[in-house]
Amino acid sequence: MNLSSLKPAAGSVKTGKRVGRGQGSGKGGTAARGHKGAQSRSGYSRKVGFEGGQMPLQRRLPKFGFNNINRVEFKALNLDAIQALAEKTNASVITLDLIRENGLCAKKDLVKILNRGEISAAVEVQANGFSVAAIESIEKAGGKAVKL
Repeated sequence: MNLSSLKPAAGSVKTGKRVGRGQGSGKGGTAARGHKGAQSRSGYSRKVGFEGGQMPLQRRLPKFGFNNINRVEFKALNLDAIQALAEKTNASVITLDLIRENGLCAKKDLVKILNRGEISAAVEVQANGFSVAAIESIEKAGGKAVKL
């Protein structure tokens, strides 16, 4: 076998449609573009969402609501998850790296600690945000809440 003997699979290569080569070809005259209209002209390119002059779908549907471009998304983590992590790792300081290593948040997530559940471990918790009630619960258990 050598490079000159290689061929594509049978039926995989088709010859292109030759248009505008005379009336006898069956694709002469208008070259299969029809008569008149934007698509028959050279240089035609259809706009995205164009529906032939009908009002496009994205303009027919009403707009509503508001998206704040400055919104900061936090990954919520409850005290019961912090308690379980403290029992599992026996760590006195729970950092974001420890939380990430145990699969409780993704690499780029900002973490906010919320007050659901009970905490009894006296641990220092480091996170990007805390609810007021969560800070009270952590400090009542003898721990410390450190906002990063």
